[in-house]
Amino acid sequence: MSDAGPGTRQVVRVDNGFGYGVVGADLHVFPDRGPVYLLSEYCPPSVPTDQDTAWFTAQPSRLLNARFRIVDFTGRDREQAELAAWRDGGGPRTAATWLHGPGGQGKTRLADQFAADSAAAGWKVVTATHGSGAIQPHLGSQDLRLDGAAGLLLIIDYADRWPLSHLTWLFSNKLLDRPLPTRLLLLARSVTPWPAVRAALEDAAVGTGDHALRPLTDRAGELGERQAMFTVARDCFAARYGLVDPSVIDPPDYLDRPDFGLILALHMAALVAVDAHTRGSSAPSDMAGLSAYLLGRERRHWTQLYENRLEGLDFETPPGAMSQVVFTATLTGAVAHSEGTALLSRLDLERPGRLLADHTACYPPQEPGAVLEPLYPDRLAEDFLALSLPGHEATGYPTLPWAVDATGRLIARDAQGSPPAHLARALTFLASAAAPHRWPHTVRHLESLLRADPALAVAAGSAALTALASLDLDTAVLEAVAAHIPRHGQVDLDAGVAAFTQRLTGHRLAATDDPAEHARLYQDLGFRMLRAGHREEALAATEKAVGIFRRLAAAAPTTYEPALAAALADLSERALQADRKEASRRAAKEAVGIFERLAAADPTTYEPGLALSLSHLGQGMSEARKPEEALAATQRAMGIFQRLAATAPALYEPGLAMALANTAVYSWKLRRWTEALTAAERAVEITRRLVAAAGPAMDGPDLTRSIAMDEAGLATALTNLATYRWGARHRDGALSALREAVEIGRRLVAVNPAAHEPLLATILASLGTCLAQSGQGKEALAVTGEVVEIYRRLAARGPSEFEEPLREACEAHEAVRDRLSGVPKENDRTWTLEEHYVTLLNQDEVWQDAQDRRHRLDDMDAQYCGNVLRFLLRRADVLFEKLADGLGTSPESLGRWEGEDAETWLARQPLAVALRRRSEGKPARSGLCYCGYGIQPGWQHDHCYPGIIVD
Repeated sequence: MSDAGPGTRQVVRVDNGFGYGVVGADLHVFPDRGPVYLLSEYCPPSVPTDQDTAWFTAQPSRLLNARFRIVDFTGRDREQAELAAWRDGGGPRTAATWLHGPGGQGKTRLADQFAADSAAAGWKVVTATHGSGAIQPHLGSQDLRLDGAAGLLLIIDYADRWPLSHLTWLFSNKLLDRPLPTRLLLLARSVTPWPAVRAALEDAAVGTGDHALRPLTDRAGELGERQAMFTVARDCFAARYGLVDPSVIDPPDYLDRPDFGLILALHMAALVAVDAHTRGSSAPSDMAGLSAYLLGRERRHWTQLYENRLEGLDFETPPGAMSQVVFTATLTGAVAHSEGTALLSRLDLERPGRLLADHTACYPPQEPGAVLEPLYPDRLAEDFLALSLPGHEATGYPTLPWAVDATGRLIARDAQGSPPAHLARALTFLASAAAPHRWPHTVRHLESLLRADPALAVAAGSAALTALASLDLDTAVLEAVAAHIPRHGQVDLDAGVAAFTQRLTGHRLAATDDPAEHARLYQDLGFRMLRAGHREEALAATEKAVGIFRRLAAAAPTTYEPALAAALADLSERALQADRKEASRRAAKEAVGIFERLAAADPTTYEPGLALSLSHLGQGMSEARKPEEALAATQRAMGIFQRLAATAPALYEPGLAMALANTAVYSWKLRRWTEALTAAERAVEITRRLVAAAGPAMDGPDLTRSIAMDEAGLATALTNLATYRWGARHRDGALSALREAVEIGRRLVAVNPAAHEPLLATILASLGTCLAQSGQGKEALAVTGEVVEIYRRLAARGPSEFEEPLREACEAHEAVRDRLSGVPKENDRTWTLEEHYVTLLNQDEVWQDAQDRRHRLDDMDAQYCGNVLRFLLRRADVLFEKLADGLGTSPESLGRWEGEDAETWLARQPLAVALRRRSEGKPARSGLCYCGYGIQPGWQHDHCYPGIIVD
């Protein structure tokens, strides 16, 4: 929703259903499920007053709910200081931190304290809640404008349970585009999804980091910290119970146990100690006993309410039935009333409306209209699940005979075969309860559920797969689940699939002594790790596969050389992704050599591998600035893929389309216009057909798994085709291709702006240029204006990547506007893009971004300097060509040596040298001149230059 002006008022009125609006931010909505996520301005939780004492002590677990802030925040001084330094430090305008730790570690309270401190420091604090569940909070209108704010802090809880695509939508929200310091704090139990999330953030030039919330260890110094935290919690709980002198309750002697490294465990120990003292009973001394005690107090409260019905209390649910409702709520989370009724009916519980009303009396929902508010905190709810299921060894807490059947019914598919909406929560909670060192018997119950329907694990999503991967599940269950994992990968599952595959690979490796099978397992692991963004781990796994196959091939080449070649082809791709360009080229060359020998004897079997390896080799040669060799390798690949696709189009047309597209690019660079146009036309034709088809073939060789064509590929192919058509003076055809590409780009941006806005901007920029040169000035003005708006948003988040496109977009827009208004073309401008870069590259003090803001290199963050340097080196060819053409000068005049490529030339320039030093944590200037002598007062270095030779 657009920003509202000073006099604008937003009113959200809901007659039926859900209402929510934002001012100063975007709103992403599913057409059938409501908002993807909800943004709301941070409000400190209301601290209950003394008159709530009886309500709290009736169910002591309420005192553990973080939203009530019963216990004063204490400890975590180091973490608070680190978060404040991260918030207030320099570096990129936008930075993100993944704060992770096990449940009960205190993440929510730490984030809440940090939010309060940030708000007090003048920051706008906004919380993001995943909104694809069945019940939504009634937030009404949220004014998220940042007028007068020192910066923006966005807090995202349970970030590891968000699908990656939903997080990328959030990262694209225009709320994050403002020219203010912006910090994203993502809270999670697991670190597994972080590499993929980090990659999405770094693609937008967001500074990234992670912080593991340390447990309170059992060392002597830490024991004092544990006792201090226990004491603070004891005193706060005692005040609620009206205990005048809490010091009569000594810290127990078991706080040095590993279980009590969790802050929640210390709070539970303090709460039970206070409650037991006031009741004249003894407190248990282990975590299982503490949970059982608190859950027993819950049941006592249900019983008391039920008994009070005889005194006229409107409460009719016996404790046995209430335990079934609480169990259901733990697995499903809060839902709408109609859904709650259906869930209880599924369990054959009588009078579901009455049950929901009584449950709501015990567990009031956070959001009006919701039912089945779960037990808090989450860890206690997980313990309730585990203690309800048979098989635990906790004494004094009987299992519930209906729990196994209820669990199965609540996660079962409906009549149409669709899993329930709460499946992800249910499996994640069960898996968390079954985590190592908690409730091992819960693992057996999960195994039973997954044996009956192993596909549920995949349907539950990435977070559930990650949680399941941490368990000691039976290998047969792991294998059954793995059979349902998409062979080609899926972006919202990739992180969990990688963790699951890593766990399963360990079992599979231990189950066989066959080295060839070990190598194949490492190959598959490399593919999964690469899909999840673990580039280094993917490279390491694939290198292991290559090493094993190399040893085997040395002893039995006929048997193992084909597998070695395939592994080398994989290694080439993964090395390139990990920025090991030379290693990628070496692997591709070796793969090509082996596949050539094999294909000479058996082309049917080995030509697919040869074609893919040649494609990788072409990419490597292009990266090495050898377009002739790149084109030669790619054309060979194209010929092979063309023959293969004639008989198996579903398998090999994706490879053919890729080879054709690369052929067009390399041909155009070599000024072979006709060849480029022909290849591009065919690439578009094939890609269009593939996109219209259902998806990639599922029965092809593993080598082809990394080749896939989607709408983004079609839009890119159309844009390239338009360039080649325009060069061939087929202007109507070029405009037609661009308009189709824009239409595709807008569809993609509507689904995932963060991933596809740069592509849309590129397409629109090409369209604007062609429209202007075709005399369609008014449309060109509108299109180039939109390009400027998009690049301004992108440059606000990633200046190093998008500052030059923004500058070019502004110049193109101004040129179209001037032409329409009749302003004559300026032939002798005093400041051009080329002159700007000549001046910028020949100094080593500042970096000037797309908004013409200057930053001292020595004040810039090392990671940001590295990002800027990589951006410049990636564009070395384009930049050098623009400088030479724009200034009308020769390469020698710009200091480029004979035989030197543009990237090497650029790396020698003063700015690049200084950026590299800063990226290594060193000062921008070394203290020495290019001549090798020190820079000192009275010394003249005006005539020194990079590469000078001093005799």
